[in-house]
Amino acid sequence: MHDASKRVKQHFEVLLVLDVEATCLENAGFHWPNEVVEWPVCLMRWKDMANGRASIMQVADEFRSFVKPTWAPILSPFCTSLTGITQPQVDNAPTFPTVLQMFEKFLIKNGLIDAVTGERLVHFCWCTDGPFDVQNFVVKQCFISKIAMPQWLRGDVIDVRKEVIFWSEGQPSGYRKTPRPKTGERRPSLGIALQLQALGLSDFEGRQHSGIDDTRNIARILAELARRGVSLQANCVIDPRRRWHWMGKRAGEIIEDRLAYPE
Repeated sequence: MHDASKRVKQHFEVLLVLDVEATCLENAGFHWPNEVVEWPVCLMRWKDMANGRASIMQVADEFRSFVKPTWAPILSPFCTSLTGITQPQVDNAPTFPTVLQMFEKFLIKNGLIDAVTGERLVHFCWCTDGPFDVQNFVVKQCFISKIAMPQWLRGDVIDVRKEVIFWSEGQPSGYRKTPRPKTGERRPSLGIALQLQALGLSDFEGRQHSGIDDTRNIARILAELARRGVSLQANCVIDPRRRWHWMGKRAGEIIEDRLAYPE
């Protein structure tokens, strides 16, 4: 039987774990007009929530869709090799605005947003590995697709990678910068596999850089942090108005002269 004394105050009723995959060119970095090509989400709920305190959570539902890119519809060989996503999979997939409509129905089905107003019915938070998925890829995609970021997608995010660092260094959860390394110290990039290792969990399950497999493994990490008594809090601010140098004045306008193609 679960020891109720291990429960800690939790700030969200539901966690939505997201790890998108996006178009990419080798050595292009995060300043490229990446387009989302996979939208996978694990919806996690508490099993033992009582008076706002809990420590056991599990995946209650999943959503996954490939996404058809529109600006650069042909995947690079590097992208296919990295993600395992094939050209036919994205060619036959819906575009990003349609995927968001599909996902909105998923949120309604699970009682997270109102079917008419779209307003949140429960306190939920997005969770990602690093800040890039929402802060970078989703913001870019909304610009390219000429749509506003839905209200249910806005708000602050739990950067799970940062939470593992907080836990490993004995720091409380919440808003703060990742601690700076000491002089002469170099920290490895704490990817999902290393996070699992740091928490003493079994190896990565599935294929790394498959969006749905990444998402499921991040969910494992969150569940373990909660089990260890971590009070999960948002620690990453998302700015839906963020802009990149290649963005024109009009939504969807990409100025290719400003792009530096990697050799």
